[in-house]
Amino acid sequence: MREIVDLLQANGKISDAEKFLAALIDRERNASTSAEHGIAFPHARTDLVKEIVICIGRSKEGVRFENSGEPVHLIFVIGVPKQMIQDYLVCVGTLARLAKDDSIRATLLEAKTKAEFIEQLRNASLLLE
Repeated sequence: MREIVDLLQANGKISDAEKFLAALIDRERNASTSAEHGIAFPHARTDLVKEIVICIGRSKEGVRFENSGEPVHLIFVIGVPKQMIQDYLVCVGTLARLAKDDSIRATLLEAKTKAEFIEQLRNASLLLE
């Protein structure tokens, strides 16, 4: 998660990487955000972001998350302003529906570049509309 948070900070999406990372870790301690199929959605509702931010990490080897029975390969780190609860729920729900589909998940895991990953994610999201 640190690598992903550092990317968010480097791109000016969060105001304090250490506080944001601490909020993510605290949330994980309360309840793991790992889901089925090797996916996790670590998130924080915080004033450290001005808009919903998402940064995605991918690990071929997989990362262990507490209470996860399998390694996590896709990590969707999400920062949400405290007042945007409904928007957050829509965002996570959409990502969860996309990522649980075997073919979409495989396409995301096999993308060769960041641009290809984002394009595949956008194309998949159009299927839900």
